[in-house]
Amino acid sequence: MTQQFMPDGDLAYTVLSDLKRVTREYATAATESVCPTVRQSFTQLLNTTLQMQGELFNAMQSQNMYNAASPALKQEIDKQLKSYQSTQQKTNQFVQQAHQAMPAWQQQQAQAAQQQQQQH
Repeated sequence: MTQQFMPDGDLAYTVLSDLKRVTREYATAATESVCPTVRQSFTQLLNTTLQMQGELFNAMQSQNMYNAASPALKQEIDKQLKSYQSTQQKTNQFVQQAHQAMPAWQQQQAQAAQQQQQQH
């Protein structure tokens, strides 16, 4: 008789947790990549990992190995959405103000650097 390393549900949950962590890492890498080719590679890895994570989650759920969280109230979702939209609007205003306050020579340097990044 062979002794099992760990129960299937625990093993699957460990793999699922790793896939979630890797997803975050790939998302960060894609977001911070300057080179479009590198960004595309990380984005493809991210998408593949998300697909694997979804497939494992569905398999676990069908085997009653994973209990999904209870549904969120629509009011709470709407509240969070408004908060995120407000933060996005404030961030856009800040960026516009900072860009307008920037001396012309710095604006030219920033534009040149952005064009150079797009070429790589």
